[in-house]
Amino acid sequence: VTSRGQLLLCVGLGSASGSGIRIRIRIREATWRVSGSRWSPLWRGAEPAGPGRAGGWFGCGALRMSQSDAGGEGATIAPLCASFNQDCTSLAVGTNSGYKLFSLASVDGLEEIYRCTDTPDVYIVERLFSSSLVVIVSLSTPRRMNVYHFKKGTEICNYSYSNTILTVRLNRQRLIVCLEESIYIHNIKDLKLLKTIQDIPVNRTGLCALSINHSNSYLAYPGNATIGEIVIYDANNLHNVSVIPAHDGPLAALAFNFSGSKLASASEKGTVIRVFSTPEGEKLYEFRRGMKRYVNIGSLAFSKDSQFLSASSNTETIHIFKLEQPSQRPQEESPSWSGYMGKMFMAATNYLPTQMSDIINQDRAFATVRLNFSGQRSICTLTIIQKLPRLLVAASDGFLYIYNLDPHDGGECVLMKKHRLHNEDDSCGSDKSDLAPSISPTYAATVAKTSSMPSASTASGYSEEGGALRGEIIPEHEFAAGTLHLDDETEFPPIYSCRGKPE
Repeated sequence: VTSRGQLLLCVGLGSASGSGIRIRIRIREATWRVSGSRWSPLWRGAEPAGPGRAGGWFGCGALRMSQSDAGGEGATIAPLCASFNQDCTSLAVGTNSGYKLFSLASVDGLEEIYRCTDTPDVYIVERLFSSSLVVIVSLSTPRRMNVYHFKKGTEICNYSYSNTILTVRLNRQRLIVCLEESIYIHNIKDLKLLKTIQDIPVNRTGLCALSINHSNSYLAYPGNATIGEIVIYDANNLHNVSVIPAHDGPLAALAFNFSGSKLASASEKGTVIRVFSTPEGEKLYEFRRGMKRYVNIGSLAFSKDSQFLSASSNTETIHIFKLEQPSQRPQEESPSWSGYMGKMFMAATNYLPTQMSDIINQDRAFATVRLNFSGQRSICTLTIIQKLPRLLVAASDGFLYIYNLDPHDGGECVLMKKHRLHNEDDSCGSDKSDLAPSISPTYAATVAKTSSMPSASTASGYSEEGGALRGEIIPEHEFAAGTLHLDDETEFPPIYSCRGKPE
């Protein structure tokens, strides 16, 4: 037990064989925090990367951090998690004292939109686009999901589940809650539980992805615990659509593009990233991140126009791939010796074994980012800020890094700004010493083109759908009269309270 009230637990699994005893031990670590009379999981340590080795993540696309990642004993407001909203306009950060929301409208400044300090140890915080709806899960009650209207300072609803909540996903139609062996689908308009997908393969990290395009609301999750099989589920019409055999090994990362027409995936090896059409499951692209070492892919993210795909891992390199067909690639104006050799080399792949030919034909990264650290967790996203394409990296060291991406030439991305996400005095600070040098006029002129509730009459208890426990009904005086709306009542659907409408 550490001085911070945490229990460090190591579990060894051994096996003996033959006349002599040979011991094989796999070590897993878990850090637990004392909260009242409960021990709550703070994070799970990653096993050595490689086949069959799952990383220490609860799910892809949202960052879970440990105290040691964010400064150890001295970090009194250390971030525990971080997530970008669906359109990459804001960043949510969970801390041991609550959560914070930041605007991503500017490179130079990181504006704090909202701060909550009355919910301790927030390890999941998800915001619905730019609305006022925020979903929170705390380590003190890891089986309960709380939904808040943060601008009004009111709780809309809360649900309890049969096991620890690992992941929450949102779009304008559905709210998805993923546990280790089940997935719950709620209607975003009234938060009513619509469907429970029971007995899914063991999903220790809560890996799943939800299309933010509410017209299809495709949900992707692992269909097998030992091979990379992806189930595509229609969360609007509540039925299975297809199964995609994506990888030989277990899945580690999933991400839809903005329209829900493409799905990117990576396995626990982390060497190959594939992109499939959805819901058909046709393989469209295959990218090779590396060959020499296995890594834990932390996040995958498409750009809004689906021209680029970023991938972060537990290494110091973030890769950005360009989604283009061979016919779209620029051709050399005049033939050269290297051009002839390249064509001859590609022609020779027709006579090589299939496995070797596939490796040669896999595309490499179009652009890269070299972080000044490795072995830490990070999530990344691609977005447009002030008319230029940017790569944003939220890392477990407690900083947000903003890089410029050259959409024409790629190459090494330039660090523009480094923002502090946690600070004892002022959580929204910038590290001015990490400003990047001025960019060349050629790139400065490059401008990215734009692309195209449950009824109160129902008694509390486990529902017939299996496992979601409705919390206490919020007193009527705590809500404004009429329907509870989120933003300006124009962009987002209304959200009804837990009281719902009369049956």
